[in-house]
Amino acid sequence: MIREVKREDIPTCVNLIRSSFMTVADEYGITKENAPRFTAFAISEDRLYWQMDEEHRPMFVFEKDGTICGYYSLLIQGNGACELNNLAVLPQYRHHGIGQQLLDHSCAFAKSVGCHVMNIGIVEENTILCKWYERNGAIHFGTQKFDFFPFTCGYLKREL
Repeated sequence: MIREVKREDIPTCVNLIRSSFMTVADEYGITKENAPRFTAFAISEDRLYWQMDEEHRPMFVFEKDGTICGYYSLLIQGNGACELNNLAVLPQYRHHGIGQQLLDHSCAFAKSVGCHVMNIGIVEENTILCKWYERNGAIHFGTQKFDFFPFTCGYLKREL
């Protein structure tokens, strides 16, 4: 079941995002020392509360048998665009279609609030994730290398 995040869900969501993004960090040699701004290390309760209260980001969780095991948020950017943020599934719940359901939900929700383009940022070296987004209608359009990350940022967009 996908539902909106409640305030009391925020600590669970932080742990879920950290756990999910840590598998990417481990796979690509991303550490707190070489990339303190990477999601696995930078996400915090304060940050999610700020996104909820100040940015008014739509935030959703996937709940299965009373366990929150998936998450995403959207940053509404204006001019019909939004950015998908922190789409995450707990490692032990992966490969059961939860990520697909969250992505489908995010696209439908974004469209329902007037967005026609969804921007997506990824670790470019994660070619499996890039191909998954491409299979789901996203088009890879660029990369950028930042001094504060030991990886390349990849950018995709999906028409809604």
